[in-house]
Amino acid sequence: MVGAVAKDEIEVTVLLPCLNEAETLEVCVTKARRALDELGVVGEVLVSDNGSTDGSQAIATKAGARVTYAPIRGYGGALLNGIAQARGKYIVMADADDSYDLSNLEPFIRELRAGRDVVMGNRFRGGIAKGAMPPLHRYLGNPVLSWLGRRLFGLKKVGDFHCGIRGFNRDRIRELGLCMPGMEFASELVVRAALSGYDIVEVPTTLKPDGRSRPPHLRTWRDGWRHLRFLLVFAPRKTLIWPGAIMLVLGLIGTAILSLGPVRVAGVGFDINTLVYTCLAMLVGTQLLMFGAFALIYGHNEGITSERQSDRWIRLVRLETCTAAGVLLVLIGLAGTILSFSAWGARGFGAQNLAEALRVVLPSSTCIGVGVTVIFAGLFSSLLSLRRVNTPPPDAAEQSDSEYAATTSA
Repeated sequence: MVGAVAKDEIEVTVLLPCLNEAETLEVCVTKARRALDELGVVGEVLVSDNGSTDGSQAIATKAGARVTYAPIRGYGGALLNGIAQARGKYIVMADADDSYDLSNLEPFIRELRAGRDVVMGNRFRGGIAKGAMPPLHRYLGNPVLSWLGRRLFGLKKVGDFHCGIRGFNRDRIRELGLCMPGMEFASELVVRAALSGYDIVEVPTTLKPDGRSRPPHLRTWRDGWRHLRFLLVFAPRKTLIWPGAIMLVLGLIGTAILSLGPVRVAGVGFDINTLVYTCLAMLVGTQLLMFGAFALIYGHNEGITSERQSDRWIRLVRLETCTAAGVLLVLIGLAGTILSFSAWGARGFGAQNLAEALRVVLPSSTCIGVGVTVIFAGLFSSLLSLRRVNTPPPDAAEQSDSEYAATTSA
């Protein structure tokens, strides 16, 4: 264990986030210490405490763990602090509720030594004891969120997206710039690692009922929604851009056909009512595309998406391009409006053939709406693309100038 061992000699840090875990913390620390000793691994057990008031800190220290205070509240806040404070080359994180098998760390350490960046535990492959996971989590929440993770981020090898025990290379994870303070940190770690092309693998692990007498910190619906929201937001191409593009193309085709007259397909008639919805599809599709572009640009600025993807969209939705396209659409819409108004005037501004008028008015007003949307989307994307340069404070600038002058004069 740590003792007098130099900081740079520690290979594995077992990281336990903690908030009032007095009932189970000692057994977790003891199991982790024993597992490291039996494997002959130079390691430490680090408890990242989130402000416990039940004496967890003293219990952890007495059991042989190093304790660090996590000032940011939340599951992710505790883990972020622990990752920053860890001394080991590799980190194995797990809950401090004695539900995960901390006595069996060998599969995680073996894969990390083999060069894996992230090693996920899989409870469904290792075994879930009776009463360890609520049925709603076991048969709906985890399978659905794991399926979404695989579909949205290509994580074909990850079957248990939200397993609480996982190992990773400390320096590689620090490079990701993780920042989520809540339960969605579990999704953020895997998603960012996948988007960065990290080597991710799974190993079987077991889950048993935790040893606490109080309810868990996890809240089914609140935290489930936060995980789902995070997954959807981090995949703008599949959740916004592609649906938007499909909707826009279908709406455009439908509007073009129905503007010429009613259509009958397989005995079903499509007319003005359908035209209203094809025009709506054009508007909604355009907005989804724009929001997807905004998400990619923001993701690039935050280091989430690749530079190649974001640069393409920055060029496509820059202010000049959007203004030109938007003005053209507005002009087309105005031309159709003038045409319809002229036809009405030719009839003395009296009663109109409503179906005939709407075939021109609806597409024309939609073009104007889409054009205005595109123009302002270009303005907003330009604002997102602006980057601030941090200038040094006056004193630092003066000092730098003095040093430069001294160097040049010498």
